[in-house]
Amino acid sequence: MTSGIESADGPTADEPDDRSRKARDTAVSERRFRFLVAGYAVSSYGTFLNMVALNLFVYETTGRALAMGLFMAVRLGSGFVAGLVVGALLARFSAKSIMLWANVGQGGVMLLLILAPESLVTGALMAVSVVIGACGTLFMVALRSSIPEMVGEDRRAWANSLSITGRSLAMVAGFASAGVVVSLVGYTAAFLLDMATFVICAVTVALLPIAGGGKGSGTDAGKPEKAEKSGKGGPRWRPVAFLALAAAPGLGLMVALRGVDAFGSASHNAALPIYSTSLDASNPAVFVSAFWCVWALGNIGAQQVIQRYTQRTGKTVGALGFGYGTVVMSAAFIAAFAGFPLAVTAVIALIAGAADGLTEVAYTSHLQTLPATLRGHAFGLSATFENLGFGVGMILVAAALDRFSPLAVVGWSHGAAIVVAVVFLLRVAALRRAEPAGPSGRAGGAGQAGLRKEEAVEGRPDRGDRDGAEVSRG
Repeated sequence: MTSGIESADGPTADEPDDRSRKARDTAVSERRFRFLVAGYAVSSYGTFLNMVALNLFVYETTGRALAMGLFMAVRLGSGFVAGLVVGALLARFSAKSIMLWANVGQGGVMLLLILAPESLVTGALMAVSVVIGACGTLFMVALRSSIPEMVGEDRRAWANSLSITGRSLAMVAGFASAGVVVSLVGYTAAFLLDMATFVICAVTVALLPIAGGGKGSGTDAGKPEKAEKSGKGGPRWRPVAFLALAAAPGLGLMVALRGVDAFGSASHNAALPIYSTSLDASNPAVFVSAFWCVWALGNIGAQQVIQRYTQRTGKTVGALGFGYGTVVMSAAFIAAFAGFPLAVTAVIALIAGAADGLTEVAYTSHLQTLPATLRGHAFGLSATFENLGFGVGMILVAAALDRFSPLAVVGWSHGAAIVVAVVFLLRVAALRRAEPAGPSGRAGGAGQAGLRKEEAVEGRPDRGDRDGAEVSRG
């Protein structure tokens, strides 16, 4: 074994072997992750396909628009609850097992719907809404929280961009093909196709040696409720999910902004069909489909830029990128309803998609800097806030659209996100000004080899209070 003295004297013969071994390990982990993302993209296609097909089926089965709203509410509610408990599950089970059974559960409940007799279809639909909502959240949190272990800390931004790109492509394909699939082959065939996508993803997860926290990590520190000795000798319970938000300055405000952003997303999702109908009452689906296709192109383009940026510089998008991206995205969605010519609106949709992609990578990468014992809880709580924001937004926006124009409703919804984003940006700037630049002064601390200015002024990485923008360590 090489001693510390020998390492300090200069390079040894083992160092090239170590570097080549690390390069091989990195290549293998990236190849495996690409395979996983392919399976994730397939299941995401199924998710977006059933968003359309199931809503149409619910309306056709019940004949009531209220039933569609109830179906969506149950779906969001189950995702809300799953976000609260997923941190505890990740503390007890591996990320791989959670991702595997999340897909098995979704595929199984779709089979239940296919085989259900007509008298039990309504109950089967409610079961589908519960399982799809909960398992979708469980899979997403398990995937995002385990990415640093799968590909390494320095490659997490690349991995986030790749997974978001796959999901964006799946969204376009799912939304674009749902109507065609249902009209050509019917609901049963659409549900069988949906079930097959979850089976494919489950097989993908089962075949890969996926690393992750939880029971397999051998730690109990990440349990949702951890007992400690109090001053009086009795147990004291600590909610780890909220401790995760306290682990980094400004992280609670960041998660809150994500929830408000989800509220804004509800507004443009609900307003788009109404606005599209005002443009072309005979064929309103054209504008909606075109808008989301252009949005996805912007999102995918942003992921390509981010991947190349991280490869060239070794840096990832930080908290400031998340704040600025939220402002640009919200402003773009407001402008999309302002009645500009279609060519201008297409550019606006492109910008909205690119900014959305930027915020997604920045936010996910930032939460991934938390310690593994807190990461799953933070992502779970974040999913809870997002589901809450979107669910409440859908209720309030649906009521507001009966009285106000789409521009007004989207304006105040996304305007709220802009206000919170500005507060968040001021908070981040204040934290940076408050931190010392380092023992050598402002320039000296930032000029150390292998360190950016942000790393020099930010807190301890093991506490997870980094900005999410650091130099690759090789």
